[in-house]
Amino acid sequence: MPELPEAETTVRGVRPVVVGRQIHRVVVRERRLRWPVSRGLDRTLRGCQVASVSRRAKYILLNFSHGTLMIHLGMSGRLRVVPANTPCVKHDHVDFVLNSGRVLRFHDPRRFGSILWVAEDASNSKLIKHLGPEPFDGALTGTVLYRLSRGRKTSIKQFIMDGKVIVGVGNIYASEALFRAGIRPGRAAGRVTLSRFEQLLDAIRQVLSEAIEAGGTTLRDYSRVTGEPGYFEQSLDVYERAGCACVNCANPIRRKVIGQRASYYCSRCQI
Repeated sequence: MPELPEAETTVRGVRPVVVGRQIHRVVVRERRLRWPVSRGLDRTLRGCQVASVSRRAKYILLNFSHGTLMIHLGMSGRLRVVPANTPCVKHDHVDFVLNSGRVLRFHDPRRFGSILWVAEDASNSKLIKHLGPEPFDGALTGTVLYRLSRGRKTSIKQFIMDGKVIVGVGNIYASEALFRAGIRPGRAAGRVTLSRFEQLLDAIRQVLSEAIEAGGTTLRDYSRVTGEPGYFEQSLDVYERAGCACVNCANPIRRKVIGQRASYYCSRCQI
């Protein structure tokens, strides 16, 4: 499933291609995504210029003077930039044809992604207004996370994956960050000390930064806007490595289901 690094990688790939370009037309072949594709997109966007491209959590935001197009990749979605004459294939659901002769194409086999038009400040959208801070937000500190965690019996892994606490720490990167911070994923969030929260936040930022620079993680469906895979999978220390030797101590990596998600950890390095 695409996570924050994949969304950020997509934003960085799309931005130089679409910013300043006009939408020549919008072609919707399949409206039935996670939520129905907003109706009238061709009428709403035809002839309009993309002012900027940004990201909030996993939402990719194409900003116009009169509103914002919010795109979520869901479980298997991806945006590709292709020449206008590129034939469509199965699951190519929506095309944004640019006046440059290129097309921003949305492809989603599982159809859990979404394309929604918001004719207002996107930060007020019900989909994102409740979200917590971005992991790279300077106002987010170990102390903030520590205070939020007091009295919480939920696991530390579930805590940092809670989008109301901090956005963008999905299953893969949560496992990797907890390994680097030496914290066992099943430990209660309320039992993690301030100093360890500071280490954990540093680890989250390091893992996400490295994943963004590597172009994301390709495990099943994700690829970049150029069609190339993300390469962070080659740097994973614990995720999907159950039974393999820990890179630090050679102890076998363990797998445990926490909050209905597979978690991977070293029982010797993480306490």
